[in-house]
Amino acid sequence: MWRDPEVREALAAWEFGQVSRLVRQRGSLRQDDMAQLTGLSQAFLSMIESGARRLTSIDKIIQFLAGLGTPADLVSLPLPRSEVRSTGESLPEPLTDELDPSLPWTANRMVTALNDAAGGVSVERREFLGVTGFALTEYVRHWGSAEAEPFIRNGAGGRISDSLLGNLQGTTDELRIMDASAGSGSLTEMGEAHLGLLKRIVKQASYSEATGRALAAIVADTATQTGWFAFDSGQHNTARKYFLGALRAAKASGDARLGAGALSYLAIHGYSTGAPQDAVEAARGARERVKGLGTPFLEAMLLTRQARGHAKLGEREATLTALGKAAELCAQGRSEHDPRWLYWINEGEIHGQAGSCHLDLGDSRRAADSLVQAHRALSPTDLRTRGLVLSRAASAQIRGGDAEAGAATAHAAIDLAEQLDSARLTEHVHDVVGELTLFSDAPYARDLLERAATLAG
Repeated sequence: MWRDPEVREALAAWEFGQVSRLVRQRGSLRQDDMAQLTGLSQAFLSMIESGARRLTSIDKIIQFLAGLGTPADLVSLPLPRSEVRSTGESLPEPLTDELDPSLPWTANRMVTALNDAAGGVSVERREFLGVTGFALTEYVRHWGSAEAEPFIRNGAGGRISDSLLGNLQGTTDELRIMDASAGSGSLTEMGEAHLGLLKRIVKQASYSEATGRALAAIVADTATQTGWFAFDSGQHNTARKYFLGALRAAKASGDARLGAGALSYLAIHGYSTGAPQDAVEAARGARERVKGLGTPFLEAMLLTRQARGHAKLGEREATLTALGKAAELCAQGRSEHDPRWLYWINEGEIHGQAGSCHLDLGDSRRAADSLVQAHRALSPTDLRTRGLVLSRAASAQIRGGDAEAGAATAHAAIDLAEQLDSARLTEHVHDVVGELTLFSDAPYARDLLERAATLAG
């Protein structure tokens, strides 16, 4: 297939819609098969093949080409490389010494991982960190069992005061609030700038072990948030690296809850990019470490992430069991041991995740019911989550046979998307629009298609 002149010509011209169509035709694949391989949604692939959308994000281009197994010599991009067993099965690429999770979890390796996420090392070395399910499992295992070196520095730099720590944490908290109400937008760069300051303090200031742990906790929280900003902006590879760096910082802090937070975002990354088993493993590993800490809301959140992975895998019983446990834990109420950064977990969030699971399992009616309940219970200020819930509710209505109602709900989702700078929400809206292409002759569908065409994405 890769020797086919038409395929090579399309690759050379960066005509990825044509590449997708040709690969399907030459390989006798369906768009659903392509979605499984690339982690891009079937609706999105349909739109790039038809020319309604273009693949322009470098992260998504690499994700698309790497998922198809495109030979690296055919494209001028740093595709992840892999060895091949005699059976033809791909092996994970080895990690660099500094990033190998089996080696001691030191402060220097934590900083190296964060520099890697921010582009502080060469592309060739960064590409070694393409984390397969195997490597993620290793990270989870070593995070849970490895010993971290004492986080302490007696250098020439000034001593860190409690007021400085409070201000540094306050900046991270403010960025988190901005994201919830306005979308990631330029927050990735702001998070990276704040993280840059934290890294300099780590390397240059003097601090006791207790202060060092508090500083590492702020680094972990900030790296997790910066990864989330990158993810919401569509920078999936960058986001994953930040989450892994956050996991190392959480280990240095001694706070398992922060590590569980980083793993919860790795779980979202997994079920959103075609690796749902990674989501299950990340959430399970996090739950194992926080067991017995008395954190019902944290455990409930992790269970919803695990449920999403099970749903993507089509594991109905495991999905419903996880959702049931999450609802029970949420009903217990927030504990004093639940982390304060988890303020957004509530009944609306549980209903929203349940609805998304039902949607993946093909139960449109239950999905629509849960998503309606979620929208009613969510905070009015959490615009992005409400927009995501509405977009999924629109999909549930369309799949349930009420396309006109789905179009009306999608209009409400666009109302919110227009107020936010969130590539993730925009992509969800475009996915809904892709589901309405079968009804493009209907006035309600035409109105939505015309409006969505003006939505940046």
